[in-house]
Amino acid sequence: MNKKIGAYGSVVNFIAVICFALSMLFGFDYGSYFSSMFIAFSFVPMMCAYAYFAEKRVKLAGYVSVAFSSIYAAVILLVYFAQLTTVRLNELTGQAAILLDFKKCGLLFNYDLLGYAVMSLAALFAGLTVTSQTKADRWLRYLLMIHGVFFISCLIFPMLGLLKTDSPTWIGVVVLEFWCLYFCPISILSYLHFSNCK
Repeated sequence: MNKKIGAYGSVVNFIAVICFALSMLFGFDYGSYFSSMFIAFSFVPMMCAYAYFAEKRVKLAGYVSVAFSSIYAAVILLVYFAQLTTVRLNELTGQAAILLDFKKCGLLFNYDLLGYAVMSLAALFAGLTVTSQTKADRWLRYLLMIHGVFFISCLIFPMLGLLKTDSPTWIGVVVLEFWCLYFCPISILSYLHFSNCK
């Protein structure tokens, strides 16, 4: 059952990332919000599986990964649930819209970036748990650990005020599509990793 939880989490994660990428391409905001929630729902079981199957000498890295993934999921679910409920179902005006509407690059947008910064840390620590020497696992380890680099930009850019509503929309779409292209192999390799775990 433990292998299945990790493997199924990876499959759901892959599907959610693909749905997110397509929603972004077609400008379907609420589709991207909904699929982002499932990226979070599936990411936590993936990180838990890394912790469970980690060798004793790297167990702590797995536990850190689980902790960061839980923080990520909590933040992201709050952000996107607010977009699908409060923002979508109410006529927000003035300061409320600036704070709550994701498109205004306000409070919830900044929380979203904080969530993805923490997700990057979770991936980094998950990468430390992959000790197998197969070619696929080596790629998985590198991809997870390099994903940790996103922590810096996601944490610092909002603090520097670099992300504003007057920025061209296509730049954000290109960045997110790149992230999807980067993360899909992680989901696939995670599925293979958990399927081969003993």
